[in-house]
Amino acid sequence: MELLTLQNFASCVGQAFDLSLGESTVPLTLAEATPGGQQIMPGMRRAPFSLFFRSHSAIVLPQQIYRMKNVSLGALEIFLVPVARDKQGIVYQAVFN
Repeated sequence: MELLTLQNFASCVGQAFDLSLGESTVPLTLAEATPGGQQIMPGMRRAPFSLFFRSHSAIVLPQQIYRMKNVSLGALEIFLVPVARDKQGIVYQAVFN
């Protein structure tokens, strides 16, 4: 598998990602792709970054690795953590170090 970078996701902001829950899927939208901390340690294989996904569902999914599909990136497995809730739904974050 290719090492994922911020550049892989930057062009996907606003796109749909289908999160697999066995027989069903939950639609998420990639709301933000942001660079991580500025200090990069020697030997790091990529610069750290964060992704923020939005779900319009009121149901909060637990933090864990989810299989997701996107039209541009294909199938991915990403560890998501619920980090916020507002009138529009739930926000999940994925951090890549």
